[in-house]
Amino acid sequence: MRLSKILAQAGLASRRGAEALLEAGRVTVNGTVRLEPGAQADPATDVITLDGRPVGAREAHAYLLLHKPRGYVTSLHDPEGRPVVTDLLPRTSPRLFPVGRLDYDAEGLLLLTNDGELTNRLLHPRYEISRVYEVEVERHVGPGDLERWRRGVLLPDGPALPSAVQILKGGRGSTWLSVTFKEGRYREVKRYCKALGHPVMRLRRVQFGPLRLGALSLGHTRALTPAELAALRNLRDQGASPILAGIRR
Repeated sequence: MRLSKILAQAGLASRRGAEALLEAGRVTVNGTVRLEPGAQADPATDVITLDGRPVGAREAHAYLLLHKPRGYVTSLHDPEGRPVVTDLLPRTSPRLFPVGRLDYDAEGLLLLTNDGELTNRLLHPRYEISRVYEVEVERHVGPGDLERWRRGVLLPDGPALPSAVQILKGGRGSTWLSVTFKEGRYREVKRYCKALGHPVMRLRRVQFGPLRLGALSLGHTRALTPAELAALRNLRDQGASPILAGIRR
């Protein structure tokens, strides 16, 4: 079995994160450091360690929904010493890692789990998991502007095409919008809004696939319900969207 899969199943990282652990030389098999991404091991017979500590049997999977506040890094550790999202988890929680990310100055729904296989599925672009954001942008955006927003924009790393845009609350100095994307590219929402001439003032994610933030208090967590977990596991591949066709320059 691939070492990255063993580490993910043990709840120590996502599959991608496990490969980074290997590249950093933090994993050994029978006393030998293994660096290659495709390294294999047998968890039943081999002694596998991470940072010198034995990798045990698979932990029971846990799933927590966090209402992330601004001022927290979506990581397990920050080299700059800033607070990280795992600081907000209950002390009794097993070691969990975030599914995707929210910027330091963003807030809202964040899923944390030790289920590496589910994490890989949720983050893979082919599954097009909807992410709904409430965004406050600079200046006024009126109903007549929405067609331009819905056409999308072309960013340096490719097109940014929302699946939905709605006005929530308008004003002269700023406007609150609901924006839905089906991918989680780096700061995509902020770059999209800025490209349209309306830099983001505040950003809050309120939905991720079937999961909704609801009335969960800022900085608090709750376990997923059985229905929510079943909905995540039942997500099916819907195929890739012809995104480029939606961009009209």
